[in-house]
Amino acid sequence: MLLFSLAALLFASPEPPGPAQMGAGEVVLVRAERLIVRPGEVLEGSAVLVDGGKIVAVGPGLSAPEGAREIQGQVVCAAFCNPWTSLGLDGGSVGDDKTTPATRTADSIDAWADSALRLEALRGGVTTARVQAGLKAPLGGLGALTRVDGELLASGVSEETGALVLGEACMGATIGVTRDGRTLDIFDRVAEVDKLISSLDKGQRYLEEEIEYRYELEAWHKEIAEQEKELEKDFKKAKKDRDKKKKEAEEKDKEFKEKKYKESKKPRAPKFDADDAALARVVDGRVPLVVEVHRAEEIRALLDQTEAFDRLRLVIAGGTEAAVLADRLVEREVPVICWPAPQGKARLDEMQEHDPALASELSEAGVTVLIGTGGSRPSRDLRLLAALAVGQGLDPEAALSAITQRPAAVFDAPQRLGTIERGKDADILVLDGDPLDASTQVQYVITNGRVVIEP
Repeated sequence: MLLFSLAALLFASPEPPGPAQMGAGEVVLVRAERLIVRPGEVLEGSAVLVDGGKIVAVGPGLSAPEGAREIQGQVVCAAFCNPWTSLGLDGGSVGDDKTTPATRTADSIDAWADSALRLEALRGGVTTARVQAGLKAPLGGLGALTRVDGELLASGVSEETGALVLGEACMGATIGVTRDGRTLDIFDRVAEVDKLISSLDKGQRYLEEEIEYRYELEAWHKEIAEQEKELEKDFKKAKKDRDKKKKEAEEKDKEFKEKKYKESKKPRAPKFDADDAALARVVDGRVPLVVEVHRAEEIRALLDQTEAFDRLRLVIAGGTEAAVLADRLVEREVPVICWPAPQGKARLDEMQEHDPALASELSEAGVTVLIGTGGSRPSRDLRLLAALAVGQGLDPEAALSAITQRPAAVFDAPQRLGTIERGKDADILVLDGDPLDASTQVQYVITNGRVVIEP
């Protein structure tokens, strides 16, 4: 068995880890009666081998290398990701309504903030989260996909340390939300849609200028190369002609003037603007745009007015009245982050039609559904919210995917998070039952290869 284990390590390991991952975590072999590779794919009696912060082998018959820690559990699955939260951000940045497109949420992550809430989130199985500064701002800037573990963040909030999965995972925006207790009227809400589209237009123009400059610069380099080649070719003849003209000038006692070589003028780069550059990345589809919007009128207007941006990756957060536009969301491939929590009568104006069954309705229509905790609510409740959505009709596999595989895919980390596969980050849960059963207990939590929660 030891030979089998060593062979598995030799052939199953991903590329050697970079400097930030070297020595990360510990060597751990996690055995499971049921191993949920991804929602809908289960292995019986299998194991996961973790080393250097990565999953290096998955399957039956694995043996623990010498000195490795061994953990036994009933059910093992990928750790949860909260795609809609402000956990761990300094208080000022969360409520900042003056953020701009270039504001980096990663700069507002405080490793020592919300330490109790972080611990509760980890105990609930949440190891990663998409966090957003300017939670209610019209434009909240660049959100981050971060790990929850405060100890890891204390080592340095960066992708190099592993504390950040992505420092710039999306851009956040809001339309028609209540701010500081003030409800917007219909004219203000329409104006917010128009303002967002105007910002995207600026990004589009900046992108076009960047592309045009790159083409002009490429053409300039080509022209210079051709001129240099021609000069080299004619160098001897040009030197002979020069010497002849110089001699003639001396004989006639005239001043000899050198013929100056006129080089093509180098194209000028567009003036850098950090906000427009960030918006250009959004319209080019390099980062998704997450818009918290709830009313059907604003969702419809947003879909209508963003249709011209054919590379834009739109994500809706909230989407209280999105069910009536499900067909269009499917057609545009727009995911929706739902918050399926029951609400009382004292709900925000934009959430008057809130229904915990929204996730189920959208999923049945073919919309990609994610589940989040609604921004400022505790991340510890993420698993409970997914279970509540199942109680309202959401397919259990879709519910589990909504807090594991789908957030990873939507926020550009499918190669690192969301499933139990060789080469991915070791963010793993060990449970004593079904992940979405309310009676199930999370026994072990491994994040970035480190065991951070245990009995």
